[in-house]
Amino acid sequence: MYGSCTGLRWGAAAGVGAVLLLAGCSSPDGGEAGPPAASGAQPPGKGAPYWVNPEGNAARQAAAYAKDGAQGDAALIRRIAEQPVAEWLGPDDPRAAARKLTEAAERAGREAVLVLYNIPHRDCGQFSKGGAADADAYRTWLDGVADGIGDRRATVVLEPDAVLHLADGCTPRKYHAERYGLLKDAVDRLKRQPGTRVYVDAGNAGWQEPDALFEPLRRAGIEAADGFAVNVSNFRTTAESTDFGKRLSAKVGGKPFVIDTSRNGNGPYERGDPAESWCNPPGRALGEPPTTETGDELVDAYLWIKRPGESDGECRGGPKAGDWWPAYALGLARAKK
Repeated sequence: MYGSCTGLRWGAAAGVGAVLLLAGCSSPDGGEAGPPAASGAQPPGKGAPYWVNPEGNAARQAAAYAKDGAQGDAALIRRIAEQPVAEWLGPDDPRAAARKLTEAAERAGREAVLVLYNIPHRDCGQFSKGGAADADAYRTWLDGVADGIGDRRATVVLEPDAVLHLADGCTPRKYHAERYGLLKDAVDRLKRQPGTRVYVDAGNAGWQEPDALFEPLRRAGIEAADGFAVNVSNFRTTAESTDFGKRLSAKVGGKPFVIDTSRNGNGPYERGDPAESWCNPPGRALGEPPTTETGDELVDAYLWIKRPGESDGECRGGPKAGDWWPAYALGLARAKK
């Protein structure tokens, strides 16, 4: 349901070695997004210690618009390109992918934001279906991610949808025990890395109440995690998300949380079929920039977890989940107040 870059793959560059390609994340010319830059320190930004990928889709789109003389559009897209966004890890070569991303962030003096999105039976067969073949495959993949991160700094958002689809019954009951075990194992494995902070996805203010979530989060290992994430890939306002997060925090031992503010500037879409309000809704806007200076001791950070400008799925004229959609990116940037 979330839409994302659904994987990373490696291509061989003659005489150079491996090159990281973001599979499913198209560049403006329809090709694949390129490797993380190996440049040096990134200029410090107030309250935002996170790495900005200078080779992301938005950066490439801004450069393409500028080259074509569309300076106004280029300026709009830079509102996305100049902010740190999360890197979504999929199934392929997780060790190398996590290493490349965290090394690039470390060289820039920053911290990588990673989303793990490979749980078996992912997204209940909807737009972002897929995931690891089975529990053993997931644990092997997870070991690769953790080894790739090493002792470098990383903020990890763990498996969007995974807990929510247990709470709402979307995931068949026969898979529940396995999934709880995998999520708990994931928290424990990632917390063995000294520089890694882990936030378990806990849905959004419009989908399930805290009373329905605290027990699933407990079974998923929230006690050992640094906290939880709310509003991932959704549009609920920051105020609404903060209230929801605080009510949920009170039920899980006072754990702090992070809020995805990537597309919540105009709040949720409230027209049409409510069941489709999450999928490429029109008229949405970029929200607060990523920062750790939230003014609230329970809110560890505002993050851009969903990558603005990437499709939620094949709805409302959008491309497949995770593909770059320039027109939607322009709309988000143009609507930002």
